[in-house]
Amino acid sequence: MYWPQWIGAAIVFHVCSSAPPPSDDNNVLHIGGIFPINGKGGWQGGQACMPAANLALEDVNKRKDLLPGYSLKLHSNDSECEPGLGASVMYNLLYNQPQKLMLLAGCSTVCTTVAEAAKMWNLIVLCYGASSPALSDRNRFPTLFRTHPSATVHNPTRIKLMKKFGWSRVAILQQAEEVFISTVEDLETRCMEANIEIVTRQSFLSDPGDAVRNLRRQDARVIVGLFYVVAARRVLCEMYKQKLYGKSYTWFFIGWYEDNWFEMNLKEEQINCTASQMREAAEGHLTTEALMWNQNLNERTISGMTAEDFRLRLNQVLRREGYKIDNQRYPEGYQEAPLAYDAVWSVALAFNKTMDRLHKYGKSLKEFNYNNKEIADDIYSAINSTQFLGISGYVAFSSQGDRIALTQIEQVINGSYVVLGYYDTQADNLSWFDREVWHGVKVPQDRTIIRKVLRTVSLPLFICMCVISSVGIIIAIGLVVFNVWNSHRRVIQSSHPVCNTIMLFGIAVCLTAVFLLGLDGRFVSPAAYPAICQARAWLLSTGFTLSFGAMFSKVWRVHRLTTKAKSDPKKKVEPWKLYSMVSGLLVADFIVMLVWQLFDPLQRRIEQFPLREPESSSDDSKIRPELEHCESRNNNVWLAVIYAYKGLVLIFGLFLAYETRSVKVKQINDSRYVGMSIYNVVILCLITAPVTMVIASQQDASYAFVALAIVFCCFLSMALIFVPKVIEVIRHPRDKAESKYNPDAGVSKEDEERYQKLLNENEDLQRLITQKEEKIKLLKEKLAEKEAGKGALTPLTQGKDTLIVADFITDAGTSDSAFGAGFSIYTRSSRCSQSDIEFSESYL
Repeated sequence: MYWPQWIGAAIVFHVCSSAPPPSDDNNVLHIGGIFPINGKGGWQGGQACMPAANLALEDVNKRKDLLPGYSLKLHSNDSECEPGLGASVMYNLLYNQPQKLMLLAGCSTVCTTVAEAAKMWNLIVLCYGASSPALSDRNRFPTLFRTHPSATVHNPTRIKLMKKFGWSRVAILQQAEEVFISTVEDLETRCMEANIEIVTRQSFLSDPGDAVRNLRRQDARVIVGLFYVVAARRVLCEMYKQKLYGKSYTWFFIGWYEDNWFEMNLKEEQINCTASQMREAAEGHLTTEALMWNQNLNERTISGMTAEDFRLRLNQVLRREGYKIDNQRYPEGYQEAPLAYDAVWSVALAFNKTMDRLHKYGKSLKEFNYNNKEIADDIYSAINSTQFLGISGYVAFSSQGDRIALTQIEQVINGSYVVLGYYDTQADNLSWFDREVWHGVKVPQDRTIIRKVLRTVSLPLFICMCVISSVGIIIAIGLVVFNVWNSHRRVIQSSHPVCNTIMLFGIAVCLTAVFLLGLDGRFVSPAAYPAICQARAWLLSTGFTLSFGAMFSKVWRVHRLTTKAKSDPKKKVEPWKLYSMVSGLLVADFIVMLVWQLFDPLQRRIEQFPLREPESSSDDSKIRPELEHCESRNNNVWLAVIYAYKGLVLIFGLFLAYETRSVKVKQINDSRYVGMSIYNVVILCLITAPVTMVIASQQDASYAFVALAIVFCCFLSMALIFVPKVIEVIRHPRDKAESKYNPDAGVSKEDEERYQKLLNENEDLQRLITQKEEKIKLLKEKLAEKEAGKGALTPLTQGKDTLIVADFITDAGTSDSAFGAGFSIYTRSSRCSQSDIEFSESYL
């Protein structure tokens, strides 16, 4: 075992020297006292305990039936609650006359040092102010007793209160002193047995700032504080600065501080908080302490006084010593003063019992010296069996030398301590008075209660979009009926009614997806949400392909008609190719979506937002907003595939629409409107896709943006393609040859054949013109050579070639009544002379 240097020196001195000679005063029994009075840290309870001990000496020495023929005398000095200084005081007491029969000590650190060494001198140590659980170790401290209960007596009370108020999560803040370290170890063991979680354990030496800040970071709400009163004031000030008080927090402090400890010595200790701030932070905290005053104020104790009589006497003594008792300014140790008083009575009763026993053997207490273990054992037995009613209550000692006592629970209410109840550890009995007061009316919680609130789409917005979508679906169904009902009309036949029906069906599917986009946790359970996610993806993808694919196939046919007319005028684009194109796009959608769903299906993912305060100030909780998303593990990869595939179709459709922007063909009479619809879809898709990714965390904005984009695309496409047809049908109930909407109305099959024939002739004539122009070029070159060689030109045969060129003009404003289309026929004549070539053109 490690021994401090001074203990080793003392042992050597003890072995090598004889005991000091006995005092000449044979009628006085001397005891030593070690009181912490003037220190700057730790517990300076000697300020009130030493006057209380002196009162006890007066009362003991007045009793004729107690220690007959002897008086008790106390020799004391100040330890300042410093173990080194306490050891020095003990050494001076032992090796200066007179001989001491017992030692009184206070402050756990000093008692630990003194009691661990006193056994070497066969001395009993009685501690009036030491609560360290370490002192309960009989192997380490075989001669120690204490009238102050062990600090572990608080732990069963704390556990009882935690269970009473439903706290299962606590934090510990302790000063780095042995008394508190051992108390915390016992508390941890008891918490583990009671299934109470210790979320964090913070310790500090002198500055508790970092430790208190760590408590906030760990979300500590119920905190057990173990520290001396000087450190307690610093902790309380830091509590105020960190806002760790009020309705959301519960603090357990040690109960043996003075009642107004949080207002005392603020300037002297350089506490950076005002008295009002300290009172505000201290309001509502709980304390547990072993009963140090007899609760029956009118009950007579062994001294003949009641607890109230003792209080009045002690107050008079303290007033004479300069303490402002009338202003509630009590010295430190005032609460423990009855323990010091009863400690002296315990010594006197033990000596009295020992004297009776020794008298039977013809011995006396005056024969005791530091080598006399026999008398020391008699004193030990006497004090171990001592029981009496004292000022601090019923005094008795356990086998470990600990005081057996009730525990008192108090709370600071309106700046003053109010007793809430008592707890009997032995009987596990809690007497509760229901006087507790909480800031938030209800019992504070042991953790930040996080209420998860699911962000959902605004109900009015959802209803509005559903109503609009429903109207759109009804319109789409109505247009399908219109399309079928008027399928015999030329205005319908010339616009590919099947493609229009497919487009309308796709629009209805897209509008149905608007309903699913607004379904969230308000309407569906988390288990059913993945199915909604899959349905959304399938409907949007399929609806887009059907609607845009139909428009894409129509504009593609227009492009093919304008390009194939030159290379192969007789070749036509068959309708089945259009349907195959839409089917191919659907197959591609089906493959991508099926692979996605099978290998990496969409799931419900929760996005969490920062905590926010509840709307009600009385609600002691935090709100954690959450938002549902449909995502898979490789969501970005699948989105990239979908966007790339759809994007290519959009870009190609945009290109075809641009290429055919001014083309009109008889076979598709609404090609220009289809192109405009494609522009609309492409632009909105290019805007909607990136914007929705940016505002995905704003459920209302995201839903409104996507839903409005779908609705706008669908309504505009239906309006552009079907409104002219509806107007045409309404204005002309029957087909007419001259229709303003249908520029090809009235053209017969024979006219169409003549038109194709003229186109062929026009191409042949254009080839002949090209050949004649080549001949003219050759003639020019020969003329130039002759002029350079002979200086004169031989007249050439002049001739006139008349070419008839038919040029089909697609402007409806120049239509010819005979053919139903406009034709321009012109002749080109060329006259070659010796000097030049003249061209004249006349248009007929």
